[in-house]
Amino acid sequence: MSGAPERPVRVVVCDDQMLVRTGLVTIIGAQPDMEVAGECADGRAAVDLARKERPDVVVMDVRMPVLDGIEATRLLAGSGVRDPVKVLVVTTFNLDEYVYEALRAGASGFLLKDAPPDRLLHGIRTVASGAALLDPEVTRQLVGRYASRIRPSEDGGDREVPLTPRELEVLRLIADGLSNSEIAAALVISQETVKTFVSRILSKLQLRDRVQAVVYAYRRGLVS
Repeated sequence: MSGAPERPVRVVVCDDQMLVRTGLVTIIGAQPDMEVAGECADGRAAVDLARKERPDVVVMDVRMPVLDGIEATRLLAGSGVRDPVKVLVVTTFNLDEYVYEALRAGASGFLLKDAPPDRLLHGIRTVASGAALLDPEVTRQLVGRYASRIRPSEDGGDREVPLTPRELEVLRLIADGLSNSEIAAALVISQETVKTFVSRILSKLQLRDRVQAVVYAYRRGLVS
């Protein structure tokens, strides 16, 4: 006996370029498992619309009038937000310096604007499921590219991190962009054990997902 059909993923699209926004809305709206809950052209409107519609995912541009995408993301998903909304930030190659700030602001992931439609749709589904869209290759290419510009917090350092040596080792490998299977191979442990370590790390550090774990590691100067 088949169960009830799953509710479609509700998406709000925010981009100040009408052509881009229309394209995103068209692609998303054509999916049988998605529906567009609304669209807007600036960050302030995105915050208001998301708070009203409570979508599963907000697809957020970075550079917009009135309020930029990073600040809008912080208001919707940042630390201290009681009922955060999942945000998928889209950016372009010449804006990748903003990616780190977007992740710090609470974004669940990011994509490049020239990504093919299937990658966009995969990203939306991934973020809606509660996972982080920060695959190892993207971590290496983008986060690693400007990691040297990320200044560790003044009170950072291993002493401040409430993790066991093994958990700290796993955290560093996550920040280096390794997948669970790669971590398992590097440490000669099972993938299930890696998942357990990742869960413990997120719980101990009160982090939402792997994206926040990467940001935490860079801010604490645990990777270079």
